[in-house]
Amino acid sequence: MGARRIGVWDVVIGVAVAAILVSSGLAEHRDAGAPGYVLLAAGGLVLVARRWQPVAVLVATGLCALGYQAAGFDVFAVAYLVAVYAAVRAGHRAATAAVSVAMLVGLPLAALAGGSADAAAAMARARGVLELAWLIAAAAAGEALRQAERRADEAERTREEAARRRADEERLHIARELHDTLTHQISVIKVQAEAAVHLAQKRGEPVPAALLAIRDAGREAARELRTTLEALRDDEMVAPLGFDRIPDLVDRARSTGLDADLIVEGEPAPTPDVVERTAYRIVQEALTNITRHAAATSASVRIDHRPGAVVVRVDDDGTAHPDHPPVPGVGLLGMGERVSALGGRLRAEPRPGGGFTVQAELPVDAGP
Repeated sequence: MGARRIGVWDVVIGVAVAAILVSSGLAEHRDAGAPGYVLLAAGGLVLVARRWQPVAVLVATGLCALGYQAAGFDVFAVAYLVAVYAAVRAGHRAATAAVSVAMLVGLPLAALAGGSADAAAAMARARGVLELAWLIAAAAAGEALRQAERRADEAERTREEAARRRADEERLHIARELHDTLTHQISVIKVQAEAAVHLAQKRGEPVPAALLAIRDAGREAARELRTTLEALRDDEMVAPLGFDRIPDLVDRARSTGLDADLIVEGEPAPTPDVVERTAYRIVQEALTNITRHAAATSASVRIDHRPGAVVVRVDDDGTAHPDHPPVPGVGLLGMGERVSALGGRLRAEPRPGGGFTVQAELPVDAGP
């Protein structure tokens, strides 16, 4: 069992047991010396650390019980029983058995040292301090609770495994559906566009820019769909999309007639893959929206590497205006979800002078 924090209840139990032991000692030996009372109090207070260091606490409470027995106190070893329970619950059964055997042997000797006249009286006093039945009961209670916690942990692991299995099955189902519905259609578009470009080039005719854009978009869509399907079939596989692929997005936007540029500022630092993929998807979605809906002539993509964060900003000079903000679509909602999942911030709004701005601040310490 790993280390635990000492909680309020640990302190309460330790103080309560110490109070019980000291009050029992006062009731029986009002004129006894201070060392015995110190051992009584220490035997209870050390229980504060029983969940943190159960074996050490077990030994300490046992030594305290032997000490105050030798000092002449016939006080029941409540603290030791609590320590036995805690140690067995933590799984230290062998250590508990060894220390308990040593206790059962040592208590009569401590009683003799504490003034018992003969061995029989020493054995009687030892039994008064630690009854074997109570010792067994404390150990059994600790073992019962340990087994219950183990079964609960096993049940939780079983539920998690079942949930992961269902998630794996759902991913495979989605992958099959995507493959059956989209792969064929995208392949047809790509093949048709490539055939048209090839025929135009073979005849010596100029190839329309729109046709080249369709061909390139088809190739990229097929590549990304293949990557997505592979990632769905293997959740440990990471799609190779990041900062190094953003220039391709800008070049593709230029091929549609948009005057697009890319500005990278700051010193790039090691960045989690999930942050790079999010940055790529934000730029991809923003440029797609610009070419489809903004009626813009120019766009600017800015990647700013700052300490602790990466800021991605895409501006355009389209028709959006603060007086007539566009209704957020699925693309903007998806951006917001991606950024929020990383603990970042997204701003998507019309610019004061016209056009639209998408800015995302992504923390570089974001986890998967």
